[in-house]
Amino acid sequence: MEPKDFDSSDPVAWCPGCGNFGIQGALKTALARLGRDPRDILLVSGIGQAAKSPHYVKAGFFNGLHGRSLPAAAAAKMVNRDLTVIVTTGDGDCYGEGGNHFIHNLRRNVDITVIVHDNQIYGLTKGQASPTSQPGMKTRIQPAGVAAAPFPPLETALTLGCGFVARGYSAEKDHLAELILAGIAHKGFSLIDVFQPCVSFNKLNTYDWFTKRVYKVGADHDAADRAAATRLAEERERLPIGVIYSKEGPSYGELSGTDALEPPARASVEGIDIGPALADFR
Repeated sequence: MEPKDFDSSDPVAWCPGCGNFGIQGALKTALARLGRDPRDILLVSGIGQAAKSPHYVKAGFFNGLHGRSLPAAAAAKMVNRDLTVIVTTGDGDCYGEGGNHFIHNLRRNVDITVIVHDNQIYGLTKGQASPTSQPGMKTRIQPAGVAAAPFPPLETALTLGCGFVARGYSAEKDHLAELILAGIAHKGFSLIDVFQPCVSFNKLNTYDWFTKRVYKVGADHDAADRAAATRLAEERERLPIGVIYSKEGPSYGELSGTDALEPPARASVEGIDIGPALADFR
């Protein structure tokens, strides 16, 4: 398959130069290499510029509420584990409004891949500081500069036992495509936080800013070493991209026993009486 096999006919509403285009290209490349039929792929999103991504990919998708993409994605995987379930979300959508879902789906270890378009700003609502904005960044809503410390997604994921933690950069599309494929291959919750410049509203974290700081994790890094992964995640002056941590453990389906059962998506709905359940609501 080719990336163009996943092209959608929907008009793209992102700004020219937006980092979302790089992530979109990497995602289509990864899906082409994966070789699955578009009908066997489910993209799930919430609200935001990143959440528009599924509209621009020829595959199944569910576009839900702000910050609520993870429970929908987890439910879809539980009822039909034959699906490849990928969440495309933003830093505000996932770490802000969806922060509680982020935390609890990490610990459940549902077998989904979460790609966070991390532009360190709220783009759809025109430039407020997001959970990952740097202290001191000035916006129209924070004219004196951001005072709060940024939310640390990689450290949080590692602390809560996430089995696959990676970081990408939208300008490194081939590298990011490999990270997405590795995340899909990992059995369990996979987090890929992607640096994504916002050319319209974030004038601090620009392509030039990232180019001076981003570097690829070396081949000598032991991704199964949690302590080494934590040291990488805590770097602030230089910003490592690549697989930070990877170690498989039992997924939610294995722990709950649902993987041993027939998926509900295959079950027959004939002869089912929902009357008793509805009676409880009368």
